[in-house]
Amino acid sequence: MRVALDTHGCRLNQFESEAIARALDRAGHRLVEGPSAADVYVLNTCTVTGSADADARKAIRRARRTNPGLAVVVTGCYATRAADEIAALDGVEMVLGNVDKDGLVGQLEAVFGRSGPAARPPAAGARSGPVVSVEALTRFAHLPPALDATARTRAYLKVQDGCDYRCSFCIVPRVRGPSRSLTVTQAVGQLRALVAAGRPEVVLTGVHLGTYGRDLADASHRVRFSDLVEALLPHLGRARLRLSSLDPHEVDNRLLDLLRHNSARLCPHLHLPMQSGDDEVLRRMRRAHTVADLAELAPRAVAAVEGLAIGSDIIVGFPGETEESFARTCALLEALPLAYLHVFTYSDRDGTHATTLPDPVPIAERRRRNAVLRELSQRKWTAFRHMCMGQIRSAVVERATADGRLEAVTDNYVRVWFDGPTTLIGQRVNVELTGVEAQGAVGRFASSTGAAPRP
Repeated sequence: MRVALDTHGCRLNQFESEAIARALDRAGHRLVEGPSAADVYVLNTCTVTGSADADARKAIRRARRTNPGLAVVVTGCYATRAADEIAALDGVEMVLGNVDKDGLVGQLEAVFGRSGPAARPPAAGARSGPVVSVEALTRFAHLPPALDATARTRAYLKVQDGCDYRCSFCIVPRVRGPSRSLTVTQAVGQLRALVAAGRPEVVLTGVHLGTYGRDLADASHRVRFSDLVEALLPHLGRARLRLSSLDPHEVDNRLLDLLRHNSARLCPHLHLPMQSGDDEVLRRMRRAHTVADLAELAPRAVAAVEGLAIGSDIIVGFPGETEESFARTCALLEALPLAYLHVFTYSDRDGTHATTLPDPVPIAERRRRNAVLRELSQRKWTAFRHMCMGQIRSAVVERATADGRLEAVTDNYVRVWFDGPTTLIGQRVNVELTGVEAQGAVGRFASSTGAAPRP
């Protein structure tokens, strides 16, 4: 059958969609661009905000307008949270939860046959309603990473799913379940497959990476995230490893040592979601860290790891965030050696504790605070890139641009454009950063990376 796959939301959804695409291809089905040429439209949804839900519904309606005979299959976080709501939408024939993703291809074939819904005999289409399967969020959905040559240069490796925390603004634990981890052996096996397939960068990803291994520990042995990273390093070959988000209190000394002593294999880049620079707001958010955690970690990490880029997530306008609270957040972020910020404006999410909190911040004030921090982020990002000028950084070449240059991402997360042959696409190279441009930098090709780093 011909399948169009559409992905909304986070890196984890991107990884899972790539894995679904690989499974469809291996089963002999044809992936097509867009719903107009498809028999089945698979939408992998997000539900982190109400607008994410609305975006999913719009995508379904748009797909059906484009192709009225299309069968719609919805999976992901919105499907897990509100399966019956989605099943009632026009054209939806199947709703699958997050844990059901690893059986999606089999479900499609069971309902539509191998040739797709258009080839079903009339009796086969006479169901009482959509197929709904939302398995309990208690097991790890095993979706091997995509290995084909057409996949993006950056590969995601999902090593953890779910979250044991209960931040007051977040719906994710309800739709991803408790923290579950791949074993170290399983993660090493998947990494080796990606390296063998020639992927130059692998990003470790999960819902809450810092809790990796807690479900694997027994009374005599605790498995930590830094244990996993150390176990993966010898298997990288010519590839490099990048870490996705970690909470500030979850970065231990061992992880910093690994970053410091493995610069050729482990990207000097940490993303530490702070959410607020005020302890009272953090308490209302039910975050597990304090301001002191980031205030102590960031300068120490930057001093220890050459070229380290640290980014952070910040939510502005959270209920109870006073002018004084916001001023403390601004002062903290101004003082810390951060490279960039991802700034989010608080919005109510049905089903979360935050919607019950008093002292809401007016919408206009939330927007003003967002603008203030975005301007601060731009200044910090510009300063960080200027600091990198003259350095030779390892970079992965992603594509050629319309003006004939190559576009790459450095180990410390700077997007750089430079002249070079298209044969470098998908390769690790060394680039000298020579100037600041737009949101990235311009550079000069220095050399290929040469031999793989030694374990």
